[in-house]
Amino acid sequence: MKIDKRQIARLGAALVLVGVAGACSGFLDVKNPGPIQDAALDAITAVPGFVAGMSGDLSDALDEIVRIAGIASDDLNHGGSYSGEGLWVRGVIHREDINSQWALMQKARWTAENGIKRIKPLLGAAYDTDSLAARANLLAGFANRMLGENVCSTTIDGGPEQPNTVHFASAEAYFTEAIRIASTKPFTSLLRAAYIGRADVRAWQGNWAGAVADAAQIPSSANNFVYVAYYSTNSTRENNSLVQETYVRREFTVWGTQWATVFNDPRVPWDTIYTTASKTAIQKGQDGKTNFFRQKKYVTLGDDIPLARATEALMIRAEERLIANDIPGAFGFINQQRAVYGLAALTAPASIATAWTTFQKERGAVTWLEGRRLWDLRRWNADTGPAHNSFLDNRDKCIPISLEERQVNPNLTP
Repeated sequence: MKIDKRQIARLGAALVLVGVAGACSGFLDVKNPGPIQDAALDAITAVPGFVAGMSGDLSDALDEIVRIAGIASDDLNHGGSYSGEGLWVRGVIHREDINSQWALMQKARWTAENGIKRIKPLLGAAYDTDSLAARANLLAGFANRMLGENVCSTTIDGGPEQPNTVHFASAEAYFTEAIRIASTKPFTSLLRAAYIGRADVRAWQGNWAGAVADAAQIPSSANNFVYVAYYSTNSTRENNSLVQETYVRREFTVWGTQWATVFNDPRVPWDTIYTTASKTAIQKGQDGKTNFFRQKKYVTLGDDIPLARATEALMIRAEERLIANDIPGAFGFINQQRAVYGLAALTAPASIATAWTTFQKERGAVTWLEGRRLWDLRRWNADTGPAHNSFLDNRDKCIPISLEERQVNPNLTP
């Protein structure tokens, strides 16, 4: 059993206070006001709290998915001591090992969707022009996109098993509503994030024309735009847990990935960590044998994780061009993306196979450690044309419905 030092400290303090209270009877008496009644939340003043809760639950799930999707894909390698991660990095995702991740993703979706139902009557006519309403729908869209991109199949609130794509359809509806509301002022940041999110899920449903139309809504003057999931040092729940595992501990490493041979790329920053100042011996991971190359994208527990970025919108447009076998057009968008990071333009290859290989690495760099790579590899693995990527051959390609969900949901086979 793991004992938190803070619990020990609180227990010690409590014992001291008990002794004091015996000498000063009644001095420290506290009356428990009881839990907040649900009816107390039926007030317009509760709306910011509802939306903050949606944001917090999404962030709480996302950093976990960045970790599992990172090592189940080719974003990261595992050099640590955790048994579950030791399987995931080999492409084995057991349903009993992802109970927590499954629950957190579904909680983020449920909180956002039901929160919208609560705040809509509270805002009344103001709902159609309120930034909090736009943000709530945006968060519901991202929660559904996260599920659609990472689960094999799904269940909604205790219902029957459904394909993962139902989350893309839900996400599109929520992004569309966010766009409608955010367009009124406009709330520019929310509007751009919603267009990028909708471009993603439209593409994943095969609507590439709609995806390109949405991605084109981001002007070239805003190519450095990023919308994030927020993290903080205020509490453990609010921490970016990838930092805990790569700075406080040495559980995950860039060593052994394709990025270990990529240097000075601002999209994929990492360090070789040495045991001595002379840099003669490379630090090992928690397993004592794997070289520890430390990611530098997130360096503090409060570092935010991107949910939408303009450079990904450019890569959506590039991918659509490659699907149409327009290599020069695709590389025009790829090079616009590279220019944002101060990288030299790439020469368009003559071969469509080479173009796809380059594109897939470029998209991987743009979305590195953002919980997006497993989905990309999954859909390219299923492609039978020049986009085919074999990384996920003979590996689990997605997160299954958790064991706990199957045990408690009467509509699922056990």
